[in-house]
Amino acid sequence: MIEKHPLLRSLAIYREMPWRFALVALLFIAVNLGLVWQQWLIGHAVNDVSAGRAVILQADGSLDASLGWYWLWLMLAVALGRGVLQYAASVLSLVLSQELLTRLRERILQQVQHLHLGYHWQHGMGEMITRTTRDADKVRDALISFWRQVVETPLVVLATVGLLGWYNPLLGLVPLMLTVFGLWIFVRQTERLVSLDRAVGQAYDRVNQDLSEGIGGVRVIKSFGLEDSRIQRFTTQVAVFADHARHALAYSSSRIPLPQAVVALGHVWILVYGAHLVASDQLGIGELVTSLLIATTLVFRIEGIGRVMQTFADARSSAERIWQLLDEPAAIRSGDASLPDTPLGLKLEHVSVSAPGGGLDILRDCSLTLQPGEIVALVGATGTGKSLLASLLPRLSDISSGRVLIGSDSAGWQDIRQLKLDELRRRVHVVPQESFLFSDTLAANLRLTAPHASDRQLREGLRLAAADDVLERLPQGLATPLGDRGVTLSGGQRQRLSLARALLGEPDILCLDDATSALDAISERQVLNNIRQLRRAQGQATTLLVISSKLSTILLADRVLMLQDGRIAASGTHAQLLKTSPDYRDLLGIDHG
Repeated sequence: MIEKHPLLRSLAIYREMPWRFALVALLFIAVNLGLVWQQWLIGHAVNDVSAGRAVILQADGSLDASLGWYWLWLMLAVALGRGVLQYAASVLSLVLSQELLTRLRERILQQVQHLHLGYHWQHGMGEMITRTTRDADKVRDALISFWRQVVETPLVVLATVGLLGWYNPLLGLVPLMLTVFGLWIFVRQTERLVSLDRAVGQAYDRVNQDLSEGIGGVRVIKSFGLEDSRIQRFTTQVAVFADHARHALAYSSSRIPLPQAVVALGHVWILVYGAHLVASDQLGIGELVTSLLIATTLVFRIEGIGRVMQTFADARSSAERIWQLLDEPAAIRSGDASLPDTPLGLKLEHVSVSAPGGGLDILRDCSLTLQPGEIVALVGATGTGKSLLASLLPRLSDISSGRVLIGSDSAGWQDIRQLKLDELRRRVHVVPQESFLFSDTLAANLRLTAPHASDRQLREGLRLAAADDVLERLPQGLATPLGDRGVTLSGGQRQRLSLARALLGEPDILCLDDATSALDAISERQVLNNIRQLRRAQGQATTLLVISSKLSTILLADRVLMLQDGRIAASGTHAQLLKTSPDYRDLLGIDHG
């Protein structure tokens, strides 16, 4: 049952905190039993007052108000006790629900990190942000209200109606039937609320997506003078969201009066039938007052139920979206094999990879071999799958068929699907063209791959990546905050810092996916020569796969591979391919001669 109801699945997280959950539930039960007891006491006090027992005139003319004072202090004590319990229950409920929100967001973030790149290509950042913020907040709000809906309401209804039935069975039966009918009306209206909230959530996704693109793409927007058009686009999306939200709010506001009016008919019944019972001495004035108080409690409770059910309806669609994300199968699962502590090479054997979401294969029967320590350039036309091939190495994406192997002829070759993911990604790094830097200090960004690296080691990594000048220009050196995505740096500076970060991790296999595109030829040659020198100095062979279309980069490689039509169409040195491959010459823009 829980698996079919997303809100109940969210509620099930409370099972991780059983003692706190039980304590809050008991507090709410005590609060509401106290309310019924309070109303019962009021009825008895009114009976004593009406019968003249609360204040008695003594024979000497003095007044004995001991019974009146008894009722006064007793009801004050009950009210004060309920107030303290209500405060404790509300605070603990809030704390408990906040803890649930934290755990839910942690699960969303973990799932986002574990999903393959194909999922991220199909779903925008705005959608992910909505799941983590708006949807998670709605679920939290619903679970704060859970106590009123699931604990308080049935308890109050049963206790109050039970008290009415104790006075007279027929007196309690009619209010019970009216309350059940009012609840039924709310339930019938809930599905409409859920569909309206789905539309609101989808519109909110588009607003978040436009907002993230407007902030992240501010340079492009300014460069092409698109400010007005992007603002207009965002305004349109906000207007659509506001329209859906307005419809949802209007409907939710209109659904409360009818059930409330139905339940309020209980007052009429109690006044009419209760008066008959009082006249026939079957019911006291105090009990009639208590009955009216109970009816008033039910009327106010039914309004609260309506608002809580609205919250639940909103949260149900949000919970559906969250669990759709959390239920997405993690296509890439870790193996349990380890790699040998030896230099590593790379093999692709008849690898095929489909486009995200299905469709034609981007890589088809692709095979290649890189021996340990080899520097190989991979070239190909735009859209041939070079970046996709790079993402296969640390298993950011997975293959459809074939095998990706890591190892060497001497130590043996292992399928990367059998390897531990953390070890694989520690020893195989990919540096993409679009370098991402976090809004932290330079040192913190560099230590992502080497947490325990000293400042001296960080500076050495910067030297290897030809980024010494970047450090010199930063006002606070390694402690300089880089800003959002390294916005204060040029493209070439970000690329060199990303390369330095990768080199500090001392990978056995390093793939540069157009990661030197913003570097000049001198800096590029210096970087690759430094990597060669590093390999020789440390006695280890770093295998380097360089994806590039720059002739200056290709000339620095030991061997060149050309990717064409999803497979390796040519392999050899630059000089050999110039002689033997017209397609290679066309790709580099070299005249046939």
